Amino acid sequence: MTENATSTDMNTPATSLTDKERELIAQMPYEEARDKLIQAVQALETGGLNLDQSMRQWEIGEALAKRAQGLLNQAQAEQAANEATAGTQSNLD
Repeated sequence: MTENATSTDMNTPATSLTDKERELIAQMPYEEARDKLIQAVQALETGGLNLDQSMRQWEIGEALAKRAQGLLNQAQAEQAANEATAGTQSNLD
């Protein structure tokens, strides 16, 4: 740890994404997040990016992957809840 670094600096990851970008990602439907994640991965695989551009694509990809996985988890939980109540007397009335 350098003289100027604080413990807060060590716990807060540096990010190139703005709050607005993070909010946009947080509001994306699954399909859009998935498609943009594919684009981010392709940009990294293609190469030709400098270090800052690569790090930004990586951050975008992580945020998109987190969003897509969260939506998948939510859908799976909803499906499991629906399956648990399917066919019960309360649904048949």
